[in-house]
Amino acid sequence: MLFMRLGDQLTDHFRLIDAQKAALRKLGVTTVRDLLYHFPSRYEQGGDEAQIAGLVSGQEASIIGTLEKLETKKGWKSRIPMSEGYLRDSTGRIKLRWFNQPYIAKMYADGTLVKAVGKVSGSADKIYLANPQLQKISATEAGLFGKQGAEQKLVAENGLVEPTQTVTRGPFLWQVSAPPDLFAVYPESRGITSLWFRSAIKKILEQKIEAEDSIPAPLLKKYNLPTLHTALVWAHQPKELKVAEAARKRFAFEEVFMIQLERQRERVLQSREKSFSIEATHKDISEFMAEFPFEATVAQKKAIDTILGDMRAGHPMSRLLEGDVGSGKTAVAAVAAYAAVHTRPPAQSFGTLQVAYMAPTEILAKQHFESFIKFFEHFPINIGLITGSGCYKFPSKVSGGVTNISRAQLLKWVANGEIPVLIGTHALIEKSVQFKHLALVVIDEQHRFGTSQRRKLAKKDKQLPHLLSMTATPIPRTLALTIYGDLDLTLLDEMPPGRKKIITEIVRPAERAKAYEHMRGLLKEGRQAYVICPRIDEPDPDKAFALLAKSVKAEAKRLKKDIFPEYEIDILHSKMTPKEKDAVMARFSNHEIDILVATSVVEVGVNVPNATMIMVEGAERFGLSQLHQLRGRVVRSNHQAYCFVVPESRGESTTARLKALVTAKNGFELAEQDLLQRGPGELAGRKQWGISDIGMEALKNLKLVEAARTEALELIKKDETLSRHPLLAEMVSSRAAQAHFE
Repeated sequence: MLFMRLGDQLTDHFRLIDAQKAALRKLGVTTVRDLLYHFPSRYEQGGDEAQIAGLVSGQEASIIGTLEKLETKKGWKSRIPMSEGYLRDSTGRIKLRWFNQPYIAKMYADGTLVKAVGKVSGSADKIYLANPQLQKISATEAGLFGKQGAEQKLVAENGLVEPTQTVTRGPFLWQVSAPPDLFAVYPESRGITSLWFRSAIKKILEQKIEAEDSIPAPLLKKYNLPTLHTALVWAHQPKELKVAEAARKRFAFEEVFMIQLERQRERVLQSREKSFSIEATHKDISEFMAEFPFEATVAQKKAIDTILGDMRAGHPMSRLLEGDVGSGKTAVAAVAAYAAVHTRPPAQSFGTLQVAYMAPTEILAKQHFESFIKFFEHFPINIGLITGSGCYKFPSKVSGGVTNISRAQLLKWVANGEIPVLIGTHALIEKSVQFKHLALVVIDEQHRFGTSQRRKLAKKDKQLPHLLSMTATPIPRTLALTIYGDLDLTLLDEMPPGRKKIITEIVRPAERAKAYEHMRGLLKEGRQAYVICPRIDEPDPDKAFALLAKSVKAEAKRLKKDIFPEYEIDILHSKMTPKEKDAVMARFSNHEIDILVATSVVEVGVNVPNATMIMVEGAERFGLSQLHQLRGRVVRSNHQAYCFVVPESRGESTTARLKALVTAKNGFELAEQDLLQRGPGELAGRKQWGISDIGMEALKNLKLVEAARTEALELIKKDETLSRHPLLAEMVSSRAAQAHFE
């Protein structure tokens, strides 16, 4: 019997053509483990068992028969590549067709006994099965599908028994005696179909596999979770949906548990590190905040007290400050920075403690630079800005204003401590940037910034700096508990006084002209507006599915020509260079542009208080949290702001989602609704958070997340280094190595 390991490359066990290799790489499937953990996105129920002689067009059917004359050919008119052949049973034969899947003809030999599930298509005298799902079976198994078929009992470890499937398990062995009645449908890529996944996974499940269960046995028993062996069979070859759901619950728990172990271990180890003890007096902080052009909210004051308490303790703070756009996160960060730079450095050292403030884009970095200049106007310190396009310092020794300086000069002053606050993009963690006493790192909209990145910033200093991470992205509670398990959370759930609630409306096709007139009225009052489109360019005309999505370039031309010829319109999108983006934003900020047509690149950091209206085209293409952030671009002043969302489709699900945007009280509530309403595949889990679809689905279950978190904490308390759990240690280290700096 063939012996496999989970870490084996698929090419060691499967013959793959180049197109299949490329498709699997695109899906992130390169090893045996990757394949087994590539779970179905849904399951399709086979039709009623039938014989060929009684089939009619339009019927869903399951047929037992043998394959004949499989061949690859092209459609007579369409020239679409396809596989064709026949299925024969005791009553006759029927043609089989697979469109755009020519390789299927090479996968089965004539005479192979299969169960074929599909829809009968064609005219009454020329019926065929369209894209049928095939499952190889043995002659003995074929009898199980008849009405008189003998029932078989499922032998499993934890009490979930099914009468029609047998699983035999040795130490590392799965054997399935009957094919499933449900057909798994997998996430696919061009060149790889669900049929290939089912066939390949069946082959693996029939082999001897070296696979130790990563979840400790007591936890499996405590939460009634199936073992790894059983769960893999139930996930890929279920007889009923309830066993597939039990398997998915187990793998969801496993993923969240591994993330929690990683976060909690990092948290424990970090708590033993030393950091600068920042001792700013209450009098100093009060004097600094007294110069704000506004009264700090109660939420801001609570956040400041908490942060100052963390930094006073002498251990590295790790805190996430979460708050809606306009809730005042930057002001809180400025107070923390002031406290740091007004604390004495270590004995026998010159200069002050330093602060690094990192932003994701040059636009946002420059905005924070300008904000800090205003915050420190009455407490002048040297504030530096470093981006890919230039370096600046405030105040100038000559004029007291902002001075453009060389990169070399800026780095010299940072290294010797003359510049206490340095603001920038990812350029801050380059090797050339050396700090003398880095005490605080502020990260804006960086969703994962761990100890290793802090060490890069701290350079050769023995002490880790404090970390204040900030986000305006509304995060569901379960996601925050999971992804930010190593951080303490603080919410700014209060907006500054006088800030009007934004008016949000869903615009139907017949109401578009009315929306434009409303925009025109605001423009006449001297306000500005955003129009957001899902794409940059017009799509390829051959790709009809994409024609509905409005593009930035075409929409800007249409608005200028047909709707607002009297107003200045420009565009902003991600393919523009930083210099081009900055130039456009500078013109928009100076009111040289009335309407800015853009992609979601304006989602983070663009701050133009005079812009009080935003219209989002193709609104259903954006997540609720993303729409909330886009809407936040126009709540930067005390003027009444408006958000018009314009959907392309009018389905019930679209309407329900967008109504939630209208009725939700804040971004936190909206994030919870977004998670519940949208499918896990729509939440960009893997791309944004490093969580699989099955893991994102689990985040809808607060009890599961809290259970995984509790168990991880308990285990780390007893075994901090996981030395008594080598498999867990290996998996946690593997996850940490794969984590990337965004």
